[in-house]
Amino acid sequence: MSMPRIIGGTALGLVSVLALAGCSTGPAAEAEEAAPKTASTVTVEDNNGMHKISTPPKSVVATDNRTFQTLSDWGIELSAGAVALMPVTVDYKTDKSVIDLGNHNEPDLESVVAVEPDLIINGQRFTQHHDKLASLVPDATILELDPREGEPFDDELKRQVTVLGEVFGKQAEAKKLVDDFDAAVARAKDAYDDADKVMAVTTSGGEIGYIAPKVGRTLGPIFDILGLTPALEVEGATDDHQGDDISVEAIAKSNPDWILVMDRDAVFADEEPNYVQAAEILENSEALASVTAVKDAQIVYMPTDTYLNESIQTYTTFLNDFADALEKSEK
Repeated sequence: MSMPRIIGGTALGLVSVLALAGCSTGPAAEAEEAAPKTASTVTVEDNNGMHKISTPPKSVVATDNRTFQTLSDWGIELSAGAVALMPVTVDYKTDKSVIDLGNHNEPDLESVVAVEPDLIINGQRFTQHHDKLASLVPDATILELDPREGEPFDDELKRQVTVLGEVFGKQAEAKKLVDDFDAAVARAKDAYDDADKVMAVTTSGGEIGYIAPKVGRTLGPIFDILGLTPALEVEGATDDHQGDDISVEAIAKSNPDWILVMDRDAVFADEEPNYVQAAEILENSEALASVTAVKDAQIVYMPTDTYLNESIQTYTTFLNDFADALEKSEK
């Protein structure tokens, strides 16, 4: 007969305990949520080896042009950066709180010391200054994720944002950048007919430069990524930022079905009174008037800020633009 009372008493005790626990968890839970998250570490690999990085980094410096757009889009605060090498399309350009280290030719590397960085994202034009930075701030981790020679360029672009995603806890955002890029590549590949001959060029100072398949600056890797058929291959071609010398007659003779263009000077248009737009150079040339790409309006231009923003986002935009043009030509 006593069993029901014992069970009832036990149940009542449990209810009381749970009620007390419920009362005590309200403010405690709020305090726990309000408390800052404990710093942790992440281990990543860059071009120089493995690095153990405390996260989130307290003071970040960025000098790699390929990373500015990504870091800006993710809302990463910079203590200092190569602001002089940033296009106006990147928010850091107008952020007065970011100390400008200048350009790679005459950088103000000593200013890095003042911001006491624990992480420096270095690369591209600033790669040459790695050792100097290491000597100035020996306790900082210097992360370099430039595309490595001999590795597939598209994989290298994806590796860069994936590693940065790990460092800044932006794995989902990094995956989206990778997925968007892969989707753009797939679209362009599906729409391209390998019977069509393609040429890549850059324009600068009113002149046309030849961008060689594979090795040429910026657009060269696109030939491998999409499996494009070159209209012209020149022995001894380089990755010069202004392209290699080529005559309009040589372009006309190769008669490309498509011309891909990087307007090197477009990002500096406001600063250069004598700037001539790539479209004017190519589309108004009498010598190129009979070229299929010109005649059929099959010229695709990279985004205006490409010369200072060779990020994965830039390539995704261009590849989608190319896919749009290819799909339109099929109709």
